[in-house]
Amino acid sequence: MRAQIVHELGGPDALSWDEIDLPAPGPGQVLVEVHAAGVNFPDGLIVAGSYQTKPALPFTPGSEVAGVVSAVGEGVTGLAPGVRVLAFTGMGGYAEQVVVAADMVFPIPDAMTAVDAAGFPVTYGTSFHGLVDRADLQAGETLLVLGASGGVGLTAVEIGKALGARVIAAASSPEKRRLCLDRGADEVIDYAEGDLQQLLKELAPAGVDVVYDPVGGEHAQTAIRALAWGGRYLTVGYASGDIPKIGMNRLLVCAGSLLGVLWGAWARRNPARNAQNMQRLFGWYEQGLLRPHVNEVHPMSGAAAALDVVMGRRALGKVILERDDAHIERNEN
Repeated sequence: MRAQIVHELGGPDALSWDEIDLPAPGPGQVLVEVHAAGVNFPDGLIVAGSYQTKPALPFTPGSEVAGVVSAVGEGVTGLAPGVRVLAFTGMGGYAEQVVVAADMVFPIPDAMTAVDAAGFPVTYGTSFHGLVDRADLQAGETLLVLGASGGVGLTAVEIGKALGARVIAAASSPEKRRLCLDRGADEVIDYAEGDLQQLLKELAPAGVDVVYDPVGGEHAQTAIRALAWGGRYLTVGYASGDIPKIGMNRLLVCAGSLLGVLWGAWARRNPARNAQNMQRLFGWYEQGLLRPHVNEVHPMSGAAAALDVVMGRRALGKVILERDDAHIERNEN
């Protein structure tokens, strides 16, 4: 089989499309034939060696895949060869086959394509965990989503609406804001040009109940000041490259909470609860409440170019890798 291997840390061009031995599933594991894989911002940080997870070299990045079960290890029940699934791999997803812990593998709805499924677990899992398990977002509350057109941001917009919240989406271009409105945002704001503090005062004079922030950087302090009494600030990631310094006094004066969202680690510690979350998300997908937005699809052999798009923050929604034969067939049709 072939896989994208990182032999030395660096940028997206550090990926090398190599031939390696086919892995075998051990007890409690599943071997998945990968039909598509999601590309995420942390993948690039791991390749560069700047993420909190630092695997030993050489390694294969890629935290989420969709495909078909090839084989199951001893003790695995509820999954069998031929079943269509998505999986949270953590690592190893940029490959033709990957071994995954069975409790991180989920059969997918019949209507869900491999491309949709490959970009589903990390972004929707993260946003659902953040908004429901961490922030306990309620119907009628106001949710502010920063970086709202990105992979996790756009899923937060959709999930916020599915939960009955009023959603304010912040994005930096007209195209991005149109996409947020298409996914259900009630209001959109341009925080690249406008005064974010003034815009939030106009749209939410009583403050926002929940802030969902996968970006970090300069706007974090302004968003903290916009919290309503009892507001919750979700720190999800730092796509801006800047980890903000938060004035703790701002949380004090609004009786607010600062909550970290690290879905992957939480899911491994709470597999049963995570499985319940995934089933609820699948139900929303089948009802049409969730519509994954795939910005680009690249062949698995071209993972470096796909990762460069994500790391350059040029993607709207998700970037997906697809097995090479399927990608060729897609382009021919």
